[in-house]
Amino acid sequence: MSRPDSRALARPVTRRDFLATGAALGGMAALHPFSAKAQAGQAHLRLMETTDLHVHVWPYDYYADRAVDDFGLARTAARIAEVRSEASNSVLFDNGDFIQGNPMGDYMAFEKGLPDGVVHPMITAMNVLGFDASTLGNHEFNYGLDYLMEAIDDAEFPVVSANVARVPLGASPLEDDTLVPPYVILDREVVDGAGEAHLIRIGVIGFVPPQIMTWDKRHLEGNVAARDIVETARAYVPRLKEEGADIVVALSHSGIEAPFVEGMENASLYLAEVDGIDVIMAGHHHRLFPGESYEGIDGVDAAAGTLMGKPAVMANFWGSHMGLIDLLLERDGEGWRVASAEVENRPIMERVDGERTPLVESEPAVLDATETEHEETLAYVRRAVGETSAPLFSYFAQVADDPSVQIVSQAQRWYVGQLLGGTENADVPVLSAAAPFKAGGRGGPEYYTDVPAGPVAIKNVADLYLYPNTVQAVKVTGADVREWLERSAGMFNQIEPGASDTPLLNPEFPSYNFDVIDGVTYRIDLSQPSRYDVEGNLVNPEAHRIVDLQFEGAPIDETQSFVVATNNYRAGGGGNFPGIDDGSVILVAPDTNRDVIVRYILEQGTINPSADFNWSFAPLDDTSVTFETGPKARDYVDLVTAAEVEFVDMTDTGFARFRLTL
Repeated sequence: MSRPDSRALARPVTRRDFLATGAALGGMAALHPFSAKAQAGQAHLRLMETTDLHVHVWPYDYYADRAVDDFGLARTAARIAEVRSEASNSVLFDNGDFIQGNPMGDYMAFEKGLPDGVVHPMITAMNVLGFDASTLGNHEFNYGLDYLMEAIDDAEFPVVSANVARVPLGASPLEDDTLVPPYVILDREVVDGAGEAHLIRIGVIGFVPPQIMTWDKRHLEGNVAARDIVETARAYVPRLKEEGADIVVALSHSGIEAPFVEGMENASLYLAEVDGIDVIMAGHHHRLFPGESYEGIDGVDAAAGTLMGKPAVMANFWGSHMGLIDLLLERDGEGWRVASAEVENRPIMERVDGERTPLVESEPAVLDATETEHEETLAYVRRAVGETSAPLFSYFAQVADDPSVQIVSQAQRWYVGQLLGGTENADVPVLSAAAPFKAGGRGGPEYYTDVPAGPVAIKNVADLYLYPNTVQAVKVTGADVREWLERSAGMFNQIEPGASDTPLLNPEFPSYNFDVIDGVTYRIDLSQPSRYDVEGNLVNPEAHRIVDLQFEGAPIDETQSFVVATNNYRAGGGGNFPGIDDGSVILVAPDTNRDVIVRYILEQGTINPSADFNWSFAPLDDTSVTFETGPKARDYVDLVTAAEVEFVDMTDTGFARFRLTL
């Protein structure tokens, strides 16, 4: 197939060629004021960030099988060249989550592998673009440690992470045997305002959420351990300064939250408090910083882009933005100090009145270097595995029982039921918990599953189930099932009976924590406050949103045992769901949930994914709510027969607003 924005190349473009392109552009571009106005003893240093690329090398949606304009490192690369041309001195960092996240990542991990001579396409692209350093993200561990280490072995730049170490841990972070180097000091030349060249030593240290030990327990337990981010930084940063780092950049694959809790997942704000760190490059949250998402948090200037007064940036995800921190440095004795800073994010696409306009074209250097893997990925995702008698879509997955979630639950129950045959749990009823993964939100108005009736290909299965989770099963009681559903019901805002068009969905609640449990029936009373907060903490002990919970047509026996088919993330404690702990896991399967869905479709030949509407909202008289979903939801609204849903209007961000009458 033809590639987007491609042109024939006489030979592959190399890292040297790409860096030379940026230098050539420098003669035509306007310099940043820090470069233009720097005096003797002052230098402008531009720090660039990509984060959460998730193998989006090409601007291509493999699930929809079409080229796109709004993501892809090949597009971001144009920003890299442009940004380099505006500064006297620049460095480029990646903030993790680069080898997993789309079908290309799965193809490389599960099909092609990384034998001698094969380089991961994301590493290839990063090598071409001249990255100076990267850190590890939590998704780097999804395919196991051997695959991770093989992938980064080909990187022509250092990959650092300070808080993941081989077991046993040392008495302190400084005594740990870290999985990869904890930090690196980059010796770079900067040119000051008088044209004099000077050495600057840039310390780069990396961090990942310690929750990897839960999320990828099957790969990591007994092999590595993870420390608290802030604790680790306090140990290592003084060493960086002792070894001569003029400035210290923290590559923090971690979001921005408050208050501080030891071992917290999103610790970038408190990392900025560590003495000696000058710059924070954040990620993991898939958001923009500076940006309104972080307004109102003490210590955060969401407009200027500072955390605890220090410059910080988060460049969204999938290469949609290039994060920039411009530093004006001044000589401080024999070293340098930060005198001033500016922060921004540059998008590769803009949206005006719902219309998307690309701002850059893809860099042929990146496309050329990874074209083989792109074509192989297309062949991989287009393989047919069966038929579906009805469309599979997730446009209404957060407001009504949904076919895209239904088919996942059916496959999980089928698989777990077979594995439990002949065991001590063979006669225990099997339920299944599944959540919508592609449900709009920060992914945008096109970020939904939409598979028409007819052939089902691997790309469709990957679209149904985004992550390479493995199947696990837990044994719980009926009371635990109720609490599991109460935790899931935190998806919804509390609704005042009789109110009109109240927003239904809590934007802070991730869709992947909205588990629907098949095998029981229940209703959700929205007039009640949520029993649990978005982190899974019990906050309203007297509240009970789950009503009419039944098993086989009778009220559930809260002392009865049930097996719930789920995934390793949930069974390992992901989402902080009540009733789930190490003792509740009875099955750790070798297969991914995605492979189980493929097998189920192959076994069935033709599947009927129609939702059985085992859950609904409890009626509230004269009450309506609104929710946003993808514009194509209008094509399927008539199939949501268990609820009264109607289209209202389009939003400025390209979503369709619907009304649901309760």
